[in-house]
Amino acid sequence: MSHPAPPRPPGVPAAGRSELPPVHDAVICVAAPCLVISPENGQLTGRGIEGIYRSGRRLLSRCVLRVGGREPVALQGRSLGADRASFTATVRTGSEPGPDPDIGVERVRHADGTERITLRSYTARPVRIPVEVLLATDLADLAAVAAGRAGPELPAAVHAAGLRWSTGETQAVTAAAPAPDDALASTGLLRWQLELGPGESRTIELRTTQEGVPRARAGRVANPLSDARAEGDDPRAEAWFRTSVEDLGALLLRDPEAPGDAFAAAGVPWRLGLAPAESLWAARMALPLGSGLAAATLRVLARAQAGGSGPDAGKIPGPLRGAGPQLPPGCTGTEATLAFPAVLAEARLWGMPEEEVGRLLPTAERCLGWLRGALGKDGFLADPDPGPRRCETQAHAHRAALLGADLLAGCGRPGAEEWREWAAELRERFRLRFWIDGPDGGRPAAALHPDGRQLPRLTGAAAHLLDTGLLGGGRFAPGLLDRTRTEQLARLLGAPGMDSGWGLRSMAVREPGHNPFGHRSGAVRVHESAVAVAGLAQAGFESEAAGLLRGLLDAAESFGYRLPEMFAAVQRTLGSAPLPHPAACRPAAVAAAAGIHVLTALAGIRPDAPAATVALAPLPGAPLGALRLSGLRVAGAPFAVRVSRLGLGMVEEAADALQLGG
Repeated sequence: MSHPAPPRPPGVPAAGRSELPPVHDAVICVAAPCLVISPENGQLTGRGIEGIYRSGRRLLSRCVLRVGGREPVALQGRSLGADRASFTATVRTGSEPGPDPDIGVERVRHADGTERITLRSYTARPVRIPVEVLLATDLADLAAVAAGRAGPELPAAVHAAGLRWSTGETQAVTAAAPAPDDALASTGLLRWQLELGPGESRTIELRTTQEGVPRARAGRVANPLSDARAEGDDPRAEAWFRTSVEDLGALLLRDPEAPGDAFAAAGVPWRLGLAPAESLWAARMALPLGSGLAAATLRVLARAQAGGSGPDAGKIPGPLRGAGPQLPPGCTGTEATLAFPAVLAEARLWGMPEEEVGRLLPTAERCLGWLRGALGKDGFLADPDPGPRRCETQAHAHRAALLGADLLAGCGRPGAEEWREWAAELRERFRLRFWIDGPDGGRPAAALHPDGRQLPRLTGAAAHLLDTGLLGGGRFAPGLLDRTRTEQLARLLGAPGMDSGWGLRSMAVREPGHNPFGHRSGAVRVHESAVAVAGLAQAGFESEAAGLLRGLLDAAESFGYRLPEMFAAVQRTLGSAPLPHPAACRPAAVAAAAGIHVLTALAGIRPDAPAATVALAPLPGAPLGALRLSGLRVAGAPFAVRVSRLGLGMVEEAADALQLGG
């Protein structure tokens, strides 16, 4: 039985909704809690989910521009960064003969609700041209908009240099500068008469805000991520790394209970709120940018941990998450509870201050205590209980035990040896019960049914069997599989049945029920692909790691370096491009952090801040050529590393007290 999930954030649709509006072709700007969803032409028409949102409330649903009595001809809509986008269009006024446009229009829209409309004249003579903006809103909740239950547009009132809408509890204002010549509340119309000489330009600024929101809720949280960058032979690595850092920073939200603590929202538009497992995974993968995000996320989850002495004591709550057609939904609270001690242990090695570790250590011990009490009679962990024993859940439990033991030993707490012994027993049980032998070398079962039967599906979740976790002294924890079985799993993950050419499939292509768009039955889930790349690299399987990495980088380039949380696993062919999943979040926390994770994995950075050492184990062969990572944080100080074309690593900047280990 799982602890009740935390309250659903405003504007986030309830879990389990079977259908969501498509957003794959939307231009999205985010600076949490602000969000703008635009069509590619930039015209907000009030249809679908487009609009300007704050904290899940749609402040503006309609913003239609007309120049000279007509809508401009849209040419291009593109992202300029995580929090802003540009829309370019033209207008033909007829003042010159021929088909050529003579007015250029650029709209730069920001996530905070600011839009600048710039008109530039290309005519040979002065022109006087009317400009109109039609505004409206319903002040609807995003969940209602997504479900098709948004209310009618509200009547507007003239307010200063713009318009105002109100429901009594929520008020939105759009102010314009310069002030319009006319403001018609009845039609939601702002109108200007602009005079443009040859080559001249004029700019109109619209600013949409929500009135009556306390500053503590309205403002952005301080970004704890370092301003790191990548550069090297493959310029795409720099673009991917930069976009990943920007997108992850744009998803940071403040905890209402402690406004100074930031966590990464799961993704937009559907999950702009706390998702314990995804937020913790993102913080873990972003540890090379500093331990600040991990510390804040761990504090947020520690406050939510269940107390008391019942079966859920020590568990971190989390909602159920769909697991595809083969298995019932899994509990994300289980995943977050198992991740807590592992993330704390690794954050300590990257440089989390010992005082902070000490404050969070009791929560980690209670997580381990919950794990001990939640084990079934067969020694495995069900998810949920009673239910299947998933292979990835056993991997999470094994990692929690070993990294938790390392944490306990490093902090002088008892119990480390007992957890190491339990982990060794779990490895033996797992190899006996989960491995399916076969003439091709065998495979891990996706799960065990409660009666002990194996579910013989090869899924992307098996990548978690390779994700062992970092221990002190630059060591990695042993995996659930022995070397022979690890080699077989690496071969399976690198074969065409699992490697789509764009990343790792969430289920092998020949398995019954495979669906290239299925979020757990075939689609490429970026998080699993990143875990596979890092795990394969750490285990020494260079070819398989490099193949998945190149495919993921190619997919990132195709998506403008903002990878969605998942996309279709249609087999790559010459000249093809990855197909988007229409309902996928983009940006998403784990997808953004994945770019940081896989590119830093190329350098093989293995820190041990308490011992003041750092080791390097770069991926041999340097699949992206020479690569330099700078602005990272190890032991609280700037850290830079260079990997040569021969795969040799060199530390270029580090804390004075940090020694290079073997």
